[in-house]
Amino acid sequence: MAHYCDLAPGHPFHGPYHDHEYGFPVDNDSDLFQRLVLEINQAGLSWLTVLKKREAFRAAFEGFQIDRVAAYGEAECARLLADAGIIRNRLKVAAVIHNAGVIRELQAEHGSFGHWLEHHHPLSHADWIALFKQTFRFTGPEITGEFLMSTGYLPGAHRDDCPVQARILAAVPAWARS
Repeated sequence: MAHYCDLAPGHPFHGPYHDHEYGFPVDNDSDLFQRLVLEINQAGLSWLTVLKKREAFRAAFEGFQIDRVAAYGEAECARLLADAGIIRNRLKVAAVIHNAGVIRELQAEHGSFGHWLEHHHPLSHADWIALFKQTFRFTGPEITGEFLMSTGYLPGAHRDDCPVQARILAAVPAWARS
């Protein structure tokens, strides 16, 4: 089976994501929220589909502004479900809006979504899955695992011999600190 490190380099969508984002630590709450939104929307689809729609997601969810998305009501939900640029799945849209509200609560309690993640790190993959299932909507094992790998909380985004892995290690992701 081919690894992402074999398939992504040179690809117009996968390449930049692989080389500059996937596995690198993320500490900005809007960026963390964006990753969660994208991972939720990837469920059942290819990652390429999500990457191609990324800018449409950014526009539809107003730059992934957590406070704005958390305040969405029926009108915004209807707008999103009518937006052909994004993935129009009622459960996914509802989960994104709900999860923005949850992140606001985590920010109030911990100072930021990132601080909440740090507060719980390190956990095993199974414990992260249980925590995300208890905390968020539409976050099963695959979504949770990919979110945490993509943001530097779990190892495995890159092979050890991938040139990007050395840059990730230099950025000291959470998994490398434990």
